[in-house]
Amino acid sequence: MTGLSRQRTTNEMNFSSLFKMNQDSYFSPDDPGADKRPILIVPYMWVGEFVRGHSVVTLLRERFPDRPVDMLATKLCAPLAGYMPGIRKTLVADLPRGHIALAQQLVLARRLRREGYGDVLVLPRTWKSALAPFLAGIPRRTGFFGEGRLLLINDLRFGERQLPRTVDRCAALALPKNAAAPPAWPRPVLDVPADAIAAWQTKHGVAGNRPLVALAPGSVAPARRWPSASYAALSRRLLAEGCDVFVLGGPNEKTLAQEIVGDTRARDLTGNDIGDAVLALAAAAAAVANDSGLLHVAAALGTPSIGIFGPMTAALWAPLNPLAAAVEISDRLPCRPCNQNVCPLGHHRCLRDISPDAVFAAARDALAAHATTPRVQG
Repeated sequence: MTGLSRQRTTNEMNFSSLFKMNQDSYFSPDDPGADKRPILIVPYMWVGEFVRGHSVVTLLRERFPDRPVDMLATKLCAPLAGYMPGIRKTLVADLPRGHIALAQQLVLARRLRREGYGDVLVLPRTWKSALAPFLAGIPRRTGFFGEGRLLLINDLRFGERQLPRTVDRCAALALPKNAAAPPAWPRPVLDVPADAIAAWQTKHGVAGNRPLVALAPGSVAPARRWPSASYAALSRRLLAEGCDVFVLGGPNEKTLAQEIVGDTRARDLTGNDIGDAVLALAAAAAAVANDSGLLHVAAALGTPSIGIFGPMTAALWAPLNPLAAAVEISDRLPCRPCNQNVCPLGHHRCLRDISPDAVFAAARDALAAHATTPRVQG
C-alpha cells in the first residue's frame, strides 16, 4: 500500500469514527439551564468581520455567564482575539479557502472534540465552515441555512437575507431562535493594556509632544481604496501641522505605503504583523482608513477614526462603534452605492472625487476633540 493510499484509508477511518461519535451526541439531551460546557464561535476570518464578532462574544457572556466562550481564528486574526474581553481561549487554525481539505478538517475536529464544547455558533454561511464542528460532534450547532447545511447545522436559522448588516446576521445567532433583536447590539471592544502601548511607543521612538496619526490606505477590494496620491497629500498636510504619520497595512500595501511616504518623515509600518498595527492604532490620536478591516480595529480601540467610504455606504458598512467622521462623496452619483469590489464603470469617482482637504478637515477636528476628551472604548 502506498503512502498516499494509507493516508486516504486513515482519513476514511477517522471520518467514519468521527461521524459515528457525532451521531451519538447529536441526539443527546441538553439542559440549557444546567449546561456549563464551553461555547465556540466560528467567525468570519476577514479582519473587519472578525472584529464585529466580538459583539457575539458579549451577547453570549451576558446570556450564559457561567459558560466560557472560545473563538476560532486564523493566524492573521488571532492577535485581535487576544485583546477581546470575554474570550477564554483562541484556537488557531488556517484552513485553505479554496477547497475542503478533509485531512485538516479532521485534525481540527479532533481538537474541538477534546475541548468538550456544548454549543458552536457558525457565523459564516458556507458548508465548509460548519464541517469540523459537525465532525467533532458538538451537540448544538447554530447557524443560518447557508449552503444547504441541513445535517451540519442542527439549530438552523433562516432569514439572514432580511437582515441588512453583517453584524445583524452574526449577532442574531447569539439570541434564542425567533427572539427579537435588542434596540442596539453591544459594540466590539479591543482592550490594549497601557504598558503595551507605552512599550510600542518606546520601540518606535514616538515623540510624546506630537500627535500620532495612523493611515490605513489598503483594502482587499480595489474599489474601496482612496487614491494613494490623495493619502500622500493628506500625509503632507498632517506633517506640516506637526503630527507624526505612520502608514499601516499588510505586506500587499507596501507599494501604497511607499507612494504615500515618499521622501517625507512619515513612516511605513506595513507588514505581516497585525499585532503591531493594533498597537499603532491604540497609540494614535486619530486614524484615517478606507472601508476596511483596520477601520474596524481603530474604532473598537476607541481611537478617533475617520472612515472613507466609496462604493459602499457608511450607513450599512461603518463599524458599530461611532466614528469621528464618515467621509463620503458630497455629490450624488447614480451608480452609488454599487457594493462592488471593482468599479464596474472604471471611473472610481465615488472615491476620486473626495478631496484631501475634506479628509484633512475631519482629521483636524478629530485631533482637536482628542486633545480635550478622554478616549472611550466600546
